[in-house]
Amino acid sequence: MASILVLGASYGSLLATKLLMAHHRVCLVCTAPTAALINREGTVVRFPVKGREGLVEIASRDLPGVLQAATPDQVQPEVFDLAVLGMQESQYGEDGVRELMQRIARARIPCLAIMNMPPLPYLRRIPRIQPDLLKDCYTDPEVWAAFDPELVTLASPDPQAFRPAGEPKNVLQVGLPTNFKAARFAGEANTRLLRALESDIEDARYSIGGEMDDIPVKLKVHDSLFVPLAKWPMLMTGNYRCIRPQGMIPIQEAVHGDLERSREIYGWVADLCCRLGADPADLVPFEKYAQAAASLKKPSSAARALDGGALHIERVDALVRRIAGQLGLSNHDLQEIVGRIDARLSGNRLAREERIAA
Repeated sequence: MASILVLGASYGSLLATKLLMAHHRVCLVCTAPTAALINREGTVVRFPVKGREGLVEIASRDLPGVLQAATPDQVQPEVFDLAVLGMQESQYGEDGVRELMQRIARARIPCLAIMNMPPLPYLRRIPRIQPDLLKDCYTDPEVWAAFDPELVTLASPDPQAFRPAGEPKNVLQVGLPTNFKAARFAGEANTRLLRALESDIEDARYSIGGEMDDIPVKLKVHDSLFVPLAKWPMLMTGNYRCIRPQGMIPIQEAVHGDLERSREIYGWVADLCCRLGADPADLVPFEKYAQAAASLKKPSSAARALDGGALHIERVDALVRRIAGQLGLSNHDLQEIVGRIDARLSGNRLAREERIAA
């Protein structure tokens, strides 16, 4: 039984549930009210399962693993085998979380990020990227300064999940049950741990009506550093194009509203990944992504956050533009996306200042 620390009780509870199914011990890091709720009632994740009508509801209390929740100040990182970074990038600089991150770095706990925004130490593992010139794409880049790149890896957060409206904070619903695709660690020992978790999750089954069934969303470990970057073309083509000058649209509409333009954007970002060192086989073909996007009827989390007045979101758009610039490349559509998000964030910050002044 491995002990896994998961920062982020919303999206993080998806991977946590899969680990609990595989008999592991998980600690979810969250706010005090959410931690009290989870310690009292556990978590619930609803999965679409092939061959089953409706959603299959999996409660942590029915699983063989051990779950607890804690606030950042309660966590002693050295007792864990792995830390999973499942929060939005902007949250790691918040009070309490920042201090926990520094304790994790000092304890030299291997970290698996399931973030859209790759941690700066991970980017240091890619030779053609100059991470020190990317710091202003991050809300608080100094959070990452103490981390050893050999102890940080990334998984593409392909599975789509959300908190259903009106439900408590211990409930999550999976919309698109794809897999977490992780790059190996630099070292063999930590990579063996990842592969052991991959195998345990693959073998786990759940009883539905007395029948043992396979539950989707697996952890897949790859030797290539570039497999997690397969999310970048998806983000630029769909997630960030949900964001309009005013309001937002669903991912399905962003992608399929002008399919040929979407294909061009996707292909350009995929080519950028290949210039960094990716093999085309590391990436997802546009046709496969477009098929998946057809079922995504909600705007992206970034679009919803901006529409709700967020002052910070994960800026993978700005990161990709800056990395492209390091290779002497530029793209009109990407410039437009970055400019639009800059404007929306500026508008949110101005509105906040006006509310405070009033």
